[in-house]
Amino acid sequence: MKKLINNPNQVVNDMLEGMVAAYRNRVRRLPGTNVIVRNDAPVKGKVGIVSGGGSGHEPAHAGYVGKGMLDAAVCGEVFTSPTPDQVLEAIKAVDSGKGVLLIIKNYTGDVMNFEMAAELAEAEGIRVAKVIVNDDVAVEDSTFTTGRRGIAGTVFVHKIAGALAERGASLEEIEAAAKKVVQNVRSMGMALTPCTVPAAGKPGFELGENEIEVGIGIHGEPGIEKTTIKTADEIAETLLNKIFDDMKLEKGDRVAVMINGLGATPLMELYIVNKKVSETLEEKQIHVHETFVGEYMTSLEMAGCSISLFKLDDSLIELLDAPADTIALKK
Repeated sequence: MKKLINNPNQVVNDMLEGMVAAYRNRVRRLPGTNVIVRNDAPVKGKVGIVSGGGSGHEPAHAGYVGKGMLDAAVCGEVFTSPTPDQVLEAIKAVDSGKGVLLIIKNYTGDVMNFEMAAELAEAEGIRVAKVIVNDDVAVEDSTFTTGRRGIAGTVFVHKIAGALAERGASLEEIEAAAKKVVQNVRSMGMALTPCTVPAAGKPGFELGENEIEVGIGIHGEPGIEKTTIKTADEIAETLLNKIFDDMKLEKGDRVAVMINGLGATPLMELYIVNKKVSETLEEKQIHVHETFVGEYMTSLEMAGCSISLFKLDDSLIELLDAPADTIALKK
């Protein structure tokens, strides 16, 4: 294992300390926790937006803390759900009296721990709503999941919910908008190489020299198939076809596209994937309103990518285009 770390058991603490040192004008860490919050939290008269999950997916989720997106992110250990007490601290830190929305990726541990924290918060008189993101079309049930997994499409949920919260919308309105995003976003990924959890010291799965895995999860959960290496065009086509099978897009529809790198994929390769995605959507006469290419939700040093399509309407476009000022996404 070659990694730029100190103690394998201290990577999350060291990462958060380094992040806050770099961006102390934007975010702070709640003492005694792995929770990153906006410096101005709780924002008066605004619904709080909280997300989180295991670490190792940076910039998700702490990179999206800031104006126009999240008020707090709860960082678990690497690929491990944060504990309910940490989620509760995040909820309390961002509650201004208007309630808090939890954005949860669909992993059994995340769902259980966030829901437990919501119950504890409600017992303290805080109104909490939640939305579960399950945008991965690859498989129905997986290693850590009942139903579909939540992957990079979650960033669109952060963006829309965060934009609406900045406008002073109610908890009910923001919850409804977040659920609308979940209904209209689909994603699928693939891996060229595995990744190594620091505390484990060895790769979480194996891929041969000439082998890729299609439909893999962001923790290395099994996908649809292992196959020999294909061209970028063939891979993009495979991922897109699975998304199209699940998402009925018609001529004239509008979408946002995300080509997400999993941690070790050069931007050059992500742009090559996007070339095919763009051409395919143009052939189908689907209008691309905006494209995001880069690392938005990674898997440590896994090489590979995911493609997300987010079907838009006028109201969603307005919220997608709204200002955001976070470490990882600015508009």
